[in-house]
Amino acid sequence: MAQQTISTELYLLYPSPRNTHRVVFEFQSFVLQPYALIDLPSFDLTGRHSLFAAQRRADGKMGQLVTFELESDRLRFERLFVPD
Repeated sequence: MAQQTISTELYLLYPSPRNTHRVVFEFQSFVLQPYALIDLPSFDLTGRHSLFAAQRRADGKMGQLVTFELESDRLRFERLFVPD
């Protein structure tokens, strides 16, 4: 079954079917690589998190939005994420 899009003030979001939590959490990181494979479980995050394909409304750029329940998880992701 197709997932519906989520519209926020900043993004148009398309949920990943692999999301355990289908929530847009407070702490967010926009990744400009729309085709990068992001394996969130490999980051050993503490809190809940979710991944979306995203279009940034400000400039129309496509990418991915990773959202986190905890600020520490966002910081860990941004430190460890290295796109290929």
